[in-house]
This record gives sequence, structure tokens and C-alpha cells, in this order.
Amino acid sequence: MAGTSQIRPTATLAPFAKPDRFDPELQTFLEQASARLCQWFATASNRGPLPALSALPDVAPPPQGLSVDALLDDLQLVMEGAYQPSHPGALAHLDPPPLTASIAADLICAGLNNNLLAEELSPSLSRLEREMCRWFAERLGLPLTAGGVAASGGSLSNLMAMVIGRQQADLQDDPRAVVLASVDAHVSLAKAIRVMGLASDALQTVPVDQEGCMNLDALEHQLKALRAEGRPCLAVVATAGTTVQGAVDPLVAVAELCRREQVWLHVDGAIGGVFALTAATASVVEGISLADSITVNPQKLLGITKTSSLLLVANQSHLASAFSTGLPYMEPAWGDGHGSEIGLQGTRPAEVLKLWLGLRQLGEQGIQCLLEGAIQRRQSLARQLDASRFILLSGPLHLIACTPKNADADQASVWSLATRQSLLEQQLMVSRPLHHGRHFLKVVLGNPHTQSIHLNRLATLMNQSLLGLR
Repeated sequence: MAGTSQIRPTATLAPFAKPDRFDPELQTFLEQASARLCQWFATASNRGPLPALSALPDVAPPPQGLSVDALLDDLQLVMEGAYQPSHPGALAHLDPPPLTASIAADLICAGLNNNLLAEELSPSLSRLEREMCRWFAERLGLPLTAGGVAASGGSLSNLMAMVIGRQQADLQDDPRAVVLASVDAHVSLAKAIRVMGLASDALQTVPVDQEGCMNLDALEHQLKALRAEGRPCLAVVATAGTTVQGAVDPLVAVAELCRREQVWLHVDGAIGGVFALTAATASVVEGISLADSITVNPQKLLGITKTSSLLLVANQSHLASAFSTGLPYMEPAWGDGHGSEIGLQGTRPAEVLKLWLGLRQLGEQGIQCLLEGAIQRRQSLARQLDASRFILLSGPLHLIACTPKNADADQASVWSLATRQSLLEQQLMVSRPLHHGRHFLKVVLGNPHTQSIHLNRLATLMNQSLLGLR
């Protein structure tokens, strides 16, 4: 083809894999790139989670394509400036090290370059995604009618859930519709409200109790107030794992109230939903099976490479009902339907491949080990932090946040900034969220490389950080 012939290959690497014979140069290139990645993993403990400096290669394409060595050197520069989630001290965010099988699946996904837009563009992968979503739905206790769709992140999953809830309540043309969620719910809900064209006050927050859980009496009161005001509620969003504290709303009670009030219940389980995958930890998200829709993000704890988010619905027909528009430029689907007809995204990669292969690598025991290990690390750290001098916030999951008891907001800000920096110098990375008007230091215990020695050192340093405070 004319367009293809104008693309000049590099010195030893053709721009496209050969369709008619094995390409040893491509194999060598991929092996060399993989070797550099493996070396980056192998030296993670020699550096901190954050790079000392970050130098980028040139961004613009050169006049002539680069050689293999130059391409690899450019990749190396980017790698050296990257965040290192495999470091045992990477404890700041919900970004664990990647599963090795998930890395390989990501490579295969890129090589296959299939498109979940339509079945004929991804024959086996379309079926794999649907079966994987059904498996998750079953594990989370949803009914046999349940199904789901993969999405690029929890924000998109939450948005799609709100669109479905509005459609099911027949409120598509009512900008006065309201979403109720706890004051600690994820910020993606505010984005969803904007995208959906609802009123500026459409997201109304419900107070939380001392444990960070949605106050059920307040929720019931707000639902009654909305009804008296004549404003419809399109959905209640309960959170299974808040961002700072890891709190889980009272899902059973919220579900009972929503059914009584005939309101769509969405559970944002981006953080905590995976704990329902095994009986050993399912109790921490009890009641998640009662939701109309659920967001689950396996990327946040199970090590599935980004991105990996699922929107699960108790009735899978609601997906097509909300998002199907018809694809007149594609052949009709021969199975369950085209992937673009059950979600907001059209063209999208087969991200389910890395989820499926990663879970196959872990097995039932490996999944349980990751989930239980994360909770045990949080419990271990909590026992070592000085509860007499810290305000400790933690739910039943794997997050814990702390701030000095005898400090005002300004002092907490200064303390958190200085302590975070001193911890970074010791190759321990925690985050510094602003929560209810005060800065906290937050520790996420989802890194399987973090051992007791790291937790002991972290607790010691954090306790010592309080010595300078009155």
C-alpha cells in the first residue's frame, strides 16, 4: 500500500511485524526491552519510590526513524524517571506492583491490537470480557441476571452507573435529579454530575459517623426532604472503601432503605470491592451483593496492570438499555452483542486479558493471600503507631491515616509536610491528603513487598516525628 511504503524501517527493526514469516529482529527487540524492564524491577530496592531526577528524551519524531539502540536508550530514560511501585516503601497510593502475568498479557494485548468496539474486531476477547464480568458478578453475590463491562478506570465506571440509574428512573430529561453520597465519597461523582448536565447542587452529601461511614438516619432524612421538595433522587452511592480512611458504608442497611424508597443503589467498590472475592475477607464488604450496580477496580490491590475497572450490574440488560445506539457501519453481532453497545466507550483495548491472566496466575489461594496480607499489614502498623498521640483513621480494609492529636490545622500541615519529606529520605513514601480540614499522612498497605522490617521502621519514624510537637 502507498501509505505503508512511505514508512522507512529503522536500521534493524521493521515498523510492522511481518505477516508472512517469523520476525527475529522483532523478537530480539522485545527481549531487549523486557530485559531492561526486568533490570528496572531488580534494582527497585536500590532507589526510592520516587526518582531522584527525571530526564526526558526528545518528544518530537526525528527526521529519520531511530535505531533499535536509540529506541531502547530513550525507553531507559523514561523508565529511570518513573515512579517505582515495586519498592517496598511505596505505601502512598492504591498502586501496587504489577503481576508478572498481567505484564505479559498487556504486551499480548498490544500485539493483538483487537478492538472491543465490535465482536468481529475482537471475537474471543469480547466473549472473555463478558464471562469475566459474569464471574465477578457471581463472586460478589449478584443474581444470575448480572453482567458487566470493563472500563478505563473507576471514574468512568461510576459515571456509567449514574447514567444507568438515571435511565432506569426515567429522569433523562430532568436536570433537577439528585445523587446522594457520603461526604467522603470519591470526587469522580462530582465529575459525573457535570458531565451529565445536572444542576450544580445535584450531588448532595450525607454526613458520616466517627468511623467514616455514611449516617443512615441522615440519608433517610435527606431522601424525605427531597421528596417533600419535589426533587427526584436518581441514585444513592454507598462507598466500600473511602479514599483516605478505607471506611465501608453500612451496605445492608443502605440497600434496605433504597429498596423501600425505590432508589437505585450504586456501590463504589473501587477500593474495597475485591475483598468480596474470597470468603475469608468478604465480611468487610457485607451487603455489596444487594446493589443495583457496583464499581470494582482490580488494579488497586490485585496487581492488575492499569487500567482495570469493571462496572457490574444486577441486570445486565440495563447496560444495553442505557448505551445502545446501533452500529450501522458494523456487521451484526453474532453473540451477546457489540462491546460498544454496553458502555460509553467505543474503541477500547481488551484490558480484560491482563485481568483474566493475572487472576489465573494468582489462583484462589493467591487472591486470598493478597487480600488477607493487606489487612494484616494495616493491623500491624496500627498496633505500632502511638494511639495516645495520633488521631488514627482506619476502616476494615488496608488503609490508615494519622495526624497529631495535640495540633491545630496549621501545625498538622507543617508536621505532615516535614514528616513526609523525612520519610521519603528514608525511602518510605506515604501520601498527604487534606481530610476534613486537616492534613493527614496516609499509608496504603497493598504492597506485597512491604515486610515487617519496613513497617517497624515506618512506625518508629512516625512516632518519633511527634517529639518536636508540644
